[in-house]
Amino acid sequence: MDVNELRKLFPILSIKSAGRDIVYLDNAATSQRPVQVSDKILEINNFCNANIHRAVHSLASAATGQYEAARKAVAEFIGAGAEREIVFTSGTTASVNLVAFCFGEKFVGNGDEIIVPEAEHHSNLVPWQMLCERKGAILRVLKVLDNGELDLDGLERLISDRTRLIAAAHVSNVLGIVNPVGEIIRIAHSRGVPVLIDGAQGIVHEKVDVQALDCDFYAFSGHKMFASTGTGVLYGKKRWLDSLPPFMGGGEMIGSVSFSGTTYADAPYKFEAGTQNISGVPTFVPAISMTKLCREDASLSQNLVNIRDFVLETLLQDDRIRLFGVPRETSAKIPLFSFAVNGAHHEDLALILDKMGIAVRSGQMCAEPLMDRFGVTGMLRASFAAYNTMEEAEYFIKSLDRAIKMLI
Repeated sequence: MDVNELRKLFPILSIKSAGRDIVYLDNAATSQRPVQVSDKILEINNFCNANIHRAVHSLASAATGQYEAARKAVAEFIGAGAEREIVFTSGTTASVNLVAFCFGEKFVGNGDEIIVPEAEHHSNLVPWQMLCERKGAILRVLKVLDNGELDLDGLERLISDRTRLIAAAHVSNVLGIVNPVGEIIRIAHSRGVPVLIDGAQGIVHEKVDVQALDCDFYAFSGHKMFASTGTGVLYGKKRWLDSLPPFMGGGEMIGSVSFSGTTYADAPYKFEAGTQNISGVPTFVPAISMTKLCREDASLSQNLVNIRDFVLETLLQDDRIRLFGVPRETSAKIPLFSFAVNGAHHEDLALILDKMGIAVRSGQMCAEPLMDRFGVTGMLRASFAAYNTMEEAEYFIKSLDRAIKMLI
């Protein structure tokens, strides 16, 4: 598929921003939605809006069928061993918090240790800090090298007999580097330590096979891969999900309830208390189809590679710019670029670019410890998706140059 044909499926890309065609380069924060996803939301809302897993009437059966079809699609998409290994949540943040609470309650005690890399998003850091505070455990930090890669030699040294879990991102939302999660899992498992992978960015750019990876948990959001907001997935190996206590109590996560005691449903349902996102979760089905198209279509995937290589080379050649996350192998870099400009504030640059019709992210990218690591108060981030064009990349570079000249 030609990228311009793909763009026709995303109506928002045809709007104007500041009187110009919008150039949306904040895809790492949230992707835009194709018409297939919007149509699925309308289909559920208009034709089978009912609560799931409860009533026997036809609307409820239809809604439940749509919801469980999404579970089947997700399980197949990530190579899970069974549909019951897929728990639906509101996003990556909720998925990580679920594991941090439930795993912590069962397996973490005073003096135990959790390891997280220095580059983690707050959503894969703060829940573990909260766990450590609650249980008297210790948070250990895996350092990031100057080029943004993880210090794997340091991981070997960090793991101890008290290490209970390692939580690491598949792809850094700031550095755009594909971390060697397979090697992290291998090292951890050789010491008997389970691993949670934050796949918020990884699910978008990498083909994920959780069984091949052998990760214990894999978490991701729908809204970064074309699905509805408020949707997320937690994959967990069956043995872990079966052994963990529930996260929340309420409707539909129970086996039997009485004042003398309550039993719980089997996984995944014991982790899905209350009314779920009935119209949002089914959007995983069209979103997965779109994600697979963008990855597997030769023209679309090559276009994104070309954009990555062009922007990377151009930013590296500009001595006004300090680019963060430059791995030894370019293939380990997704088309995401976070940088600082000497003498210019990142928010000023973002505001000027917005006046040129370009949407980028500025600030700490929910990774304040990483900002401290590199000695900056914030960065500017441009992140590209399959529907972005080389013309947009070139316009971004020209506009960035113009914005920098206005400020310094």
